[in-house]
Amino acid sequence: MSLNIAQRLLPGWGVTYGPAGDGPFPAVMLLHGSEGAWAGWSHRDAMLFAAHGFLAFPYGYSSGGNAWNAGHIIDYPLDRSVEAFNALRDFQFVDKQVGLYGISRGAEHALLLGSLMAKDAVAGMPDAIAAHSPPDAVCGAFDARGFRDAGDPGWQAWDVSKRAWTWQGSHEGLLPTTPIEIERYPGPLFLSHGMQDRMWSVEMTKRLEKRLYGHGRHPEVHYYEGEDHISSSAGQNIHYQRLLDFFTKSLIKPLSR
Repeated sequence: MSLNIAQRLLPGWGVTYGPAGDGPFPAVMLLHGSEGAWAGWSHRDAMLFAAHGFLAFPYGYSSGGNAWNAGHIIDYPLDRSVEAFNALRDFQFVDKQVGLYGISRGAEHALLLGSLMAKDAVAGMPDAIAAHSPPDAVCGAFDARGFRDAGDPGWQAWDVSKRAWTWQGSHEGLLPTTPIEIERYPGPLFLSHGMQDRMWSVEMTKRLEKRLYGHGRHPEVHYYEGEDHISSSAGQNIHYQRLLDFFTKSLIKPLSR
């Protein structure tokens, strides 16, 4: 039996997953949440994309950590994500159409990249962006070593003195509570959120949607009734069907007649 999904190394960056064969394939770069690069969820999602004809790159941007510890998101240079994205676009197996998909902190990451690249006219913007459970404002730094569930004796709030992101060597415009200006991004946009999300309120996506409509934008938005921050199996089936449909229509050009 031959493999239907092949792993390919994106030189200098990491492993990708895609259909067997030489391609080229439409591609998606995946951004994990605070679970970190070692957790493997973005690799699982990459396999799902690969099974449906995409070349998927799960980009690990968290620092430190290991298979038992998530590491941290502190002073991460978003410029490096632009470099990774451009490397994926130039990969020999990629059909030049490249999307960006993030979950939770990865959704924040994706929206920030879209807004900052548009603001500063950085070449090579994503051809489409999808964000699940996103915030509507910049959040503080995350360090898994200090994380505890609310109610745990060791629980503490984020250290507001630490920053999650930098852009062009600066925290300017990236301080916690600063609105994410995703309305600057001109491409196709997909937003989704569980209505019963107990980690990041669905109201954040509702505010994003309202602001986008106020700027004449019409994103594709989905709210999942009864779903928490991590969706049920049934909820994930619905979400990934809609997500794949979005990237298919956004990245795969119809054949000319």
